[in-house]
Amino acid sequence: MADSKAAKLRSLVTRLAPPLLILAVGWFGYASLSLEPEEEKRVRGKPRPIKTQVVELVVQDYPTTIETQGNVRPHDQITLNSEVAGKIVRISPHFEDGAIFSKGEVLVELDTADFMAALTSAEAQVARTTASHALEQAQANQARESWEKLALDEDPDPLVLRIPQLRQAEANMKSATAQYERARRDLERTQIRAPFDGRVRQRTVGVGQSIRTSTSLGIIFASDYAEVRLPISGADLPLLDLPEVGGDPPVRVEIRDTLNPESETVWEASIIRTEGALDPATLELFAIAKVDDPFGLRTGKPPLRIGQPVTATVSGKTLRNVMALPRIAVKKLDRIYLVDAKKFTLHQKTINPVWADARHIIIQDPGIADGSLVATTRLSYAPDGARVEILPDINPDAPPETTMLNGRRPAKVVVEGK
Repeated sequence: MADSKAAKLRSLVTRLAPPLLILAVGWFGYASLSLEPEEEKRVRGKPRPIKTQVVELVVQDYPTTIETQGNVRPHDQITLNSEVAGKIVRISPHFEDGAIFSKGEVLVELDTADFMAALTSAEAQVARTTASHALEQAQANQARESWEKLALDEDPDPLVLRIPQLRQAEANMKSATAQYERARRDLERTQIRAPFDGRVRQRTVGVGQSIRTSTSLGIIFASDYAEVRLPISGADLPLLDLPEVGGDPPVRVEIRDTLNPESETVWEASIIRTEGALDPATLELFAIAKVDDPFGLRTGKPPLRIGQPVTATVSGKTLRNVMALPRIAVKKLDRIYLVDAKKFTLHQKTINPVWADARHIIIQDPGIADGSLVATTRLSYAPDGARVEILPDINPDAPPETTMLNGRRPAKVVVEGK
């Protein structure tokens, strides 16, 4: 009996020994690893400084300059037509694509044979009706003299004095004269002349071609001046006094070639009117600038081509008591980092721009003191209140926006973490 109990006990111990051993080993490992070593904790080093540049913000009067773009277009472009039908016998060498012509110059000539015959016939008709009128006038005068010799008291019959016949002869003479004048004008119209000084954009006819009055001979445009249609944004409109009605003074504009930005050529232009309605898609107002002598015929400047894209610079009003922020200093459209030069700390601030151009964002914020420093470097880590060390040296390789602003140079700073 005792042997049986001992055997059962040994069997139970044999089954329980492995799980208990595993639990003991696990607890020992957990206890060993959870204990902190008895060595001194390593001292954290100071964070590496983040170098940046700053510029000094100055309250000033900022002259605005609005830049916009447009395309050169003719102010007067027409499709040249003939007023009479006929056959083309000659085309002027100045009526070629791109050629320059003068006002009154004959560009196209038509065959004149039929028109000269019509003029001769009309001239003969004038001679006949003039002679008939003279004969009727003589007969009317003779009839009046005869009636007066009779010395009768009653009024004479108009038929007796040949007044109706005389009026008909006079009407025939006027009709013949009108036909003659029309034939003469048609003969003159066989020479199709330029209505203004200009250039040929496209010629569409050739010698020997028969044309009608509705036939297009070509497209021509005036060369005395050209126009540029310039979009002005709603934000820029308050800065410009654009001419709205006749008599308003024009606004001076400088035109430069967009296709060749390195060119130093500047064309003087003037905004002479606006379209008077905002574009429904962009809410922009289009101003029309006039460019005199666009092809350099008088000034000798390089020509402005029709359709050429140009950049226009317009001087606007001066913004009073504002600060000009370099664009590089503005983060996420409306955030800047101010550097407190006395407390040596960095502070984030949200701005509300009043205007902006290609280089600066203009603000008017009483909360930013005159002479404040603003960080211009892109800071990947810039906690609010971080300590700042301002270094006196200047980076000569910094871009123009950060090396000089309103006559005050920037300083280098080192931004340290808290």
